[in-house]
Amino acid sequence: MKALVYNEMLKILRNRRILVITLILLVLIPVFTYAQYRNSQEQIRQLGTSDWRTLLQQKIVDQQNRIASSRIPEEWKTWAKLNIKQQQYYLEHDINPGAPGAPTFLRKFIEQSTSLFLPLLVVVLAADIVSAEHSLGTIKLLLSRPVPRWKILLSKYMALGLGISLLMLLTALLGYVISGAVFGYRGWTMPVLTGFKVQGDQLVTQGVHLIPQWKYLLMAYGLAWFSGLMVGTLSFMVSVLVKSTAASIGIMLAAVISGSLLTQMAPTWTALKYFAFTHLSLTDYLAGNPILIEGMSLPFSLTVLSVWAILALTVAFITFMRRDVLA
Repeated sequence: MKALVYNEMLKILRNRRILVITLILLVLIPVFTYAQYRNSQEQIRQLGTSDWRTLLQQKIVDQQNRIASSRIPEEWKTWAKLNIKQQQYYLEHDINPGAPGAPTFLRKFIEQSTSLFLPLLVVVLAADIVSAEHSLGTIKLLLSRPVPRWKILLSKYMALGLGISLLMLLTALLGYVISGAVFGYRGWTMPVLTGFKVQGDQLVTQGVHLIPQWKYLLMAYGLAWFSGLMVGTLSFMVSVLVKSTAASIGIMLAAVISGSLLTQMAPTWTALKYFAFTHLSLTDYLAGNPILIEGMSLPFSLTVLSVWAILALTVAFITFMRRDVLA
């Protein structure tokens, strides 16, 4: 099995997908860093101060003004009100949620990218892991080996898991190195508030507590890794079912983007909580961000994603074992 996994990892590295993903990160992370820097400088310029309390108070005022608009949907007003309560909690407890530093950039980046950006990178990595064998015509050579089909497919899935882990590591390392050149590399031990919970339209703060930022980042990247692995598992199934690499990638890109859009466009549609791609932003629970779809919680999201992953693996293995792939 080790030899099979090693061989599959070589395939992932040789097809230059990791290189493409690294280049994407090298281009976009500096863009995100610069955008965050410009945003903070613009706020300082407008308000004439760099005091974080003044900046946060202004952000609260801006959100209160938006709530007063009659054109904003009620569910978004509820979200904004909860966000205001959370920001007021930071002010009352003298905690700066956006203290400059590379660790803070990593925290904000992973919170914002778990629902769409990172899943899209996982799709690029995973969607053709099996279908490429058909496209390249190497499937017959692969199955001619005296190895059971389930072992071949399992080795591909294990290599995919390693590839996703490498993707998360690259994201963290490049984000830290690049953003640190602008914001500095300190902030690992900065206190971060976590434990916010939302019940209806109320923000529950009884379980709120402080943890060092390095511990928060470990939990956030762990949740992002799990979310990425679930996307990779579904991509893995599609790659088995669809022989065309282009079709496999297209299906997964459409599914991931649709899940993100549906969450924003139809948050009152409660049936969405049973769709896998509406649960990708697991870091929202850690950060205490309001969840628009009623009935969702971290255990529920983990359960839904796990069920979808198990079903996807079952379909993938049964199909691969029974299909006449040599035809």
